[in-house]
Amino acid sequence: MVNLVYLSARDTYRVEREDKAGTGYVDFIFYPEIRGADGIILELKVDHGPEEAIAQIKKKKYALRFLGKLGEEQKYTGRILAVGIGYDRKTKKHSCRIEVLR
Repeated sequence: MVNLVYLSARDTYRVEREDKAGTGYVDFIFYPEIRGADGIILELKVDHGPEEAIAQIKKKKYALRFLGKLGEEQKYTGRILAVGIGYDRKTKKHSCRIEVLR
């Protein structure tokens, strides 16, 4: 499922996997190529709920990555979405939560 999202988003986002962000590495980060589009942070969890994924995004301050690296000119100032997806191996079910960080 995530691979399909990744492939679909390539036209409007620069997608990075395992990108250094805040105090850790974010699973996926979607940098908008179109002005006004939302920035997206995607964290995946196995045998945990999406709430834990959102909590990790906040705790490790992944949204700081949208401020740019030292020396970069472009800084993102739009809305940032935190997307947490949890997968339960026993039930084979996914759950998702989306939260606006800024």
